[in-house]
Amino acid sequence: MGKQTFNLNTVLLLVVLAGLIILYILFFTSKPSREVAVTEEDSTMITPASGPGIVYVNIDTLNEYYEFVKVLKRNLESTGNRLQREVLNEQDALEKEAAAFQQKISTNSITEERARVVYEELMTKQQTLMEKKDRYTQLIAEQEFNMNIQLLDTVNNFLLRFNRDYQYNYILAFRTAGEILVASDSLDITRQVLDQLNEEYASRKK
Repeated sequence: MGKQTFNLNTVLLLVVLAGLIILYILFFTSKPSREVAVTEEDSTMITPASGPGIVYVNIDTLNEYYEFVKVLKRNLESTGNRLQREVLNEQDALEKEAAAFQQKISTNSITEERARVVYEELMTKQQTLMEKKDRYTQLIAEQEFNMNIQLLDTVNNFLLRFNRDYQYNYILAFRTAGEILVASDSLDITRQVLDQLNEEYASRKK
């Protein structure tokens, strides 16, 4: 009986807040993109009165530093690890049963009729285990999808409130290998958005 490998790769993937759209997504063509990191420098907030009405938020940075993302990722990984341990334990037990059965066959210590019954039982257990693997993999995929929807909804609602004060014409989503290839640092409001998101999350936990 071959060893089945249980792999929940989705657990190891970073959460991607794909499709963060407040008004429209603009497309630019120019030089390759660069990642914008969070710094301790407190830049001046751009407003339509003092500059362009187009700003952007770095989604890669939110994924890395937004506390809510970290919590959801830990919860998803914890669930995935628990399910994986359960399946691997059952797989090990089944392999031991199969090895014991093969030993009995090789030493002629089991009757043909009994061997047929044990073989069918092992095949049934193997099929059940494979179905459980598939079910758990689907469960993790669904949880990851729901997590992305929850994150998108949280950030989208925040930016709608955020923009009541600043009245930007566009708040774009910038991410590595995304649609926007070049973005000026002067239009980056990631730091302000990230700080306020984390403040709101901290206040909800109290």
